[in-house]
Amino acid sequence: MAKLEKPVGASSIMDGLEVRVQLGGVWKESLTELSGGQRSLVALSLILSLLQFRPAPLYILDEVDAALDPSHTQNIGRILSSPRFGGAQFIVVSLKEGMFGNANVLFRTRFRDGVSHVERQVGGGIDNSSSKKMNGKEKASKSAKANAQTIPRAVKATN
Repeated sequence: MAKLEKPVGASSIMDGLEVRVQLGGVWKESLTELSGGQRSLVALSLILSLLQFRPAPLYILDEVDAALDPSHTQNIGRILSSPRFGGAQFIVVSLKEGMFGNANVLFRTRFRDGVSHVERQVGGGIDNSSSKKMNGKEKASKSAKANAQTIPRAVKATN
């Protein structure tokens, strides 16, 4: 369980809010007591609850599952593709297989022989006609992640 509270000594919420988390029946004094994965889950919970309160048509999440174990990554993927967010589209950058299984479209960026290749995969088959070689400017913009496989994931939007 988690809740937002006024800090001790604050006169109103305009002075800020603190996130309080209860795990295993014990309220944590600070978020620093949580592991990286636990902090990620708390942050995602807050973000997803705000998204339900005031929805938007498109969300971009960059490696939100980096500190999560495979089962939590898969659960987050399931939540994002659930009917709860059916009116929204998510583009998620992830390096974990647990997220890919919940995507309806994958774009895989691979760096081979000094050239970046983008492959589109729908429903388990790669559509090689959509792969393209990138020019020098495009390669430079991708250089930070050139040696890693980066996979943005889009969950189907419904109207």
